[in-house]
Amino acid sequence: MEINYHERIINYTDWATLMFVLSVFIIALNRSVFQVRFIEFMRLGVSDKYTKIYKDSTNMNSGFTMSLFLVQLISFSFFVLLSLSHYKLTTKENIIVFIQVITFLGVFILSKYLIEKIIATTFKIEEFVEQFNLLKVSYRTYFGVLLLPINIILYYNSFNENWIYLSLLLILVVINVITYFITLKVYQNIILGKIFYFILYLCTLEIAPYYFIYKWIIKN
Repeated sequence: MEINYHERIINYTDWATLMFVLSVFIIALNRSVFQVRFIEFMRLGVSDKYTKIYKDSTNMNSGFTMSLFLVQLISFSFFVLLSLSHYKLTTKENIIVFIQVITFLGVFILSKYLIEKIIATTFKIEEFVEQFNLLKVSYRTYFGVLLLPINIILYYNSFNENWIYLSLLLILVVINVITYFITLKVYQNIILGKIFYFILYLCTLEIAPYYFIYKWIIKN
């Protein structure tokens, strides 16, 4: 009898399950502790009441914002991992790639935030930048929370349709554009008074970083 040996490939997904459970736990905890705020936050897609109530810059360092920022980070990292897996650049069970992605996103966002604070202090537009950052964090976190169940479905099932990933990426871009328009509308008096600094801020910290990342991805 001829014996054929086949390589046994074992994929470990327990780490992913733990990350999903952690994210759901954080959301449930915020739902329990910050009931009114969480309800207004989940209506962010149809109402801007949340951004009007919690527009004070101190909300950036609140437990609600920081904990949901972690959920956003996990959610976006899984989306990047799933996209890389979809285009055969890695596997969705690869925890090393996930750690690399979440580390890169975390360092990129925090570094960008610190640089923004330095530039805001230099140009004396601290209040505007803090409120602008809070607005961006609110909408991106909202999308990250909504993206989480989609990530769970995509992770535990196999979908080969390109339109799914392209549509989600397009939605993220649209959310960013809408955030800028909302900012222009809400803070138009402050912006008009310091229009030069605002344009310089946009070019330096809101356009250039993403452009260089795009060029790096295309090149590699």
